[in-house]
Amino acid sequence: MKISTRGRYALRVMVDLAEHNDGEFIPLKDIVTRQEVSQKYLESIMTDLSKAKVVDGLHGKGGGYRLNRTPEEYKVGEILRITEGDLAPIACLEEGAVPCARKEKCKTLPMWKKLNDMINDFFDGVTLADLMK
Repeated sequence: MKISTRGRYALRVMVDLAEHNDGEFIPLKDIVTRQEVSQKYLESIMTDLSKAKVVDGLHGKGGGYRLNRTPEEYKVGEILRITEGDLAPIACLEEGAVPCARKEKCKTLPMWKKLNDMINDFFDGVTLADLMK
């Protein structure tokens, strides 16, 4: 498993929003400046986060983005699944995957399941508040 820049930048943006969380909308250009990320790329990420309802977005004057929960309520796993998709290390463990014909005979499947559980448990055990420390 490799986390792309999309997932890494989403986490950076969410931490930025948490650190500057005063209830007001934060203009995207301010986040872009602080995080040194392409505005166009960040717009795409913020669209996904907004559609998933993990941030509130407001267009126009006075607009921007803000968290709609406390930093303690955001799990890193949730953010990565929005931006990266399933975190499964192999295709047969992805959500909605067609069951493998070799599932009953596969000697490696228990290892992959254990890794999948470890990955998800790890990322679901870290919050934005943890990253702010």
